Amino acid sequence: EDRLIPGPDGAPDVRVRIYTPAGRPGPFPAMVFLHGGGFVLGSIEHEDATARSIADGADAVVVSVDYRLAPECPYPAALEDSYAALSWLHRNAAELDVAPTRIGVGGASAGGGLAAATALLARDRAEVPLCMQYLEVPELDDRLETPSMTAYADTPVWDRHRAELSWRAYLGGSVADGYAAPARAADLAGLPPSYVTVAQFDPLRDEGID
Repeated sequence: EDRLIPGPDGAPDVRVRIYTPAGRPGPFPAMVFLHGGGFVLGSIEHEDATARSIADGADAVVVSVDYRLAPECPYPAALEDSYAALSWLHRNAAELDVAPTRIGVGGASAGGGLAAATALLARDRAEVPLCMQYLEVPELDDRLETPSMTAYADTPVWDRHRAELSWRAYLGGSVADGYAAPARAADLAGLPPSYVTVAQFDPLRDEGID
């Protein structure tokens, strides 16, 4: 089901796509799912198969978020859209047949970075209790100084040049903090349990391990 939900203060509504397991009893666990695309590409349509797979395999409600993209909408637009979806899911848990204590956040690549940042916001704003975060090859560090980011400068799909373009577009000239680039967060205490995946021949490998 596609819906428009209230965006962050003063921002447009956010489009989400809700996946609910069919013919199974609730209340369900739930995940706010954030698509990849280097902060500049991607959509809920592009990640439709992935969201369906998570909903079916985990027997969970998945709320996939069509967050605003850079460079037209730089940081913190995508992050605030993601958090708005998380807050909406928590407020409407009963309607969506979701257990409010079993909500997680996840995504791949830039979506994994946004998921980590959303988890940090959820901890610091103390409005939504998260039970887990799922970070698949997450894009976390704008400094681009890890050994894998240096070694894999010309790998297929993602390379150092694309990473540079991605962060330049996302930050829009602002200085990164721990919400823009979660690898910069000074304090990781109080976060929910995390499932993190990395790939060997990937510039993002070492920031995921770190």
